[in-house]
Amino acid sequence: MAFTLSSPAFKQGDPIPKKFTCEGTDVSPALKWSGAPAGTKSFALIVDDPDAPVGTWVHWVLFNIPGETTSLPEGLATTGEFPDGSKQGTNDFKRLGYGGPCPPPGPAHRYFFKLYALDQPLDLPTGATKAKVLDAITGHILGQGELLGKYKR
Repeated sequence: MAFTLSSPAFKQGDPIPKKFTCEGTDVSPALKWSGAPAGTKSFALIVDDPDAPVGTWVHWVLFNIPGETTSLPEGLATTGEFPDGSKQGTNDFKRLGYGGPCPPPGPAHRYFFKLYALDQPLDLPTGATKAKVLDAITGHILGQGELLGKYKR
C-alpha cells in the first residue's frame, strides 16, 4: 500500500480554498494520511512554495508528530509544542506554525505539503527551520507522502 497524504479541504492539484490563505482566516487545512511504512516512529511535515519570487518560500514546518498519528485537524494552533511531543518550526514569515498561501498577483503558485515518515523523532528545538529539519532527517526517511495544492490572487 502506498503512503498517501490528502486533505478534505482540497484534492491533489486543485486550488486551495481561500479560508486557508492570507486572504481568508489563514488556518491550516486538515490533513490525513495512510500507508505509512512499518517502523515509523515520527513524522515531519514541510509545506513550501517553489514559485515564490524570492525562491522557495516555507509556509509550515512541523516535526516529531508521533508515528501512530494519521491526521492533523484543521486550524492547528500555532503554539510551539503540543502535548503529544509535536513541535512547530519557524516558517519564512518568521513565526511558528502555519502561514497560508499569500502569493503576489499573477499566475497560480504550487504549494507542496510533504510528509516524511521517519525511523526516529528529531532532536531539534521548537522553532527549527526547514533546513535544520531536512538536515536532521537525512538517513532516517522511511517514506514520503505529498499533496499539491495551488493558489493565485
